[in-house]
Amino acid sequence: MHTKKTLAAVALGTAIAVLSAAPALAACLSDEQVADFAAALEAHRPAADIENMGETDASCTRAKLNALHARKHGPVVGYKAGLTNPAVQKRFNYDQPVWGVLYRDMVLDTGAVVDAAFGARPLFEADMLVRVKSADINAAKTPAEVLAAIDQVIPFIELPDLAVQTPPKLGGPGLAAINVAARLGVKGVAIEVPADSAGQAVLLQSLRDMTVVMKDGSGNELARGKGSDILEHPLNAVVWLAAALGKEGIAMKPGDLISLGSFSPLLPPKAGQTVLVTYEGLARAQPVVVSFK
Repeated sequence: MHTKKTLAAVALGTAIAVLSAAPALAACLSDEQVADFAAALEAHRPAADIENMGETDASCTRAKLNALHARKHGPVVGYKAGLTNPAVQKRFNYDQPVWGVLYRDMVLDTGAVVDAAFGARPLFEADMLVRVKSADINAAKTPAEVLAAIDQVIPFIELPDLAVQTPPKLGGPGLAAINVAARLGVKGVAIEVPADSAGQAVLLQSLRDMTVVMKDGSGNELARGKGSDILEHPLNAVVWLAAALGKEGIAMKPGDLISLGSFSPLLPPKAGQTVLVTYEGLARAQPVVVSFK
């Protein structure tokens, strides 16, 4: 029969074995490693893999990378919430959202023609932007409070670049470390948020219940999703983002554009392909279009 000491020793040995078997967490990338990553982005070639990175070191790496992005892509114009759709979380084996920064030169207008090889691991997805009206958004705790602090809802096709040699190895923190793969995006015609409470109530429900449909230029459906696929209501992405940015001392400001995340799977572009996204059930929403050459 085991004594208590023996049982304790067995338990300790098991714990040590488990810890020993777990892969070591990657550290924050060095300045040289981040410069190499940025150079690979510039050359549209896959960068070295980032795997087994913890959240703190991902934040450190993102800050270094974004300092380089700011030199190349102009001033910050907003932020993006990623992994806000459970289906996309599953792809990256992570159970919570992550965030990145958007820069001026990353945002194009609807009808843009983009090289199909715009990145090392180029993809496209149906997304949506909102524009911040008031700094009150940083304290928003509900979709209704977010809606009261924005003045526009904007159709958006995001064009992310997973950028590394083996994207499945990224995981959630790795994705955060590369600024949530922000590369380009195409924005459509803005929908103004109604000033009256009745109009806001209708818009709030429409955003939750809308069907987002992505088709090619021949009208073939590529994917579809519901507004509620993003955290049960797409404006919950902003609630999450406000809290996440606040932890790092960052506040959204009037004029900022906020990307809410994926309503669709991430798909690879093909040369000669046109992609059109519509928002069925969302009044006054016009399609947003991108073509790949």
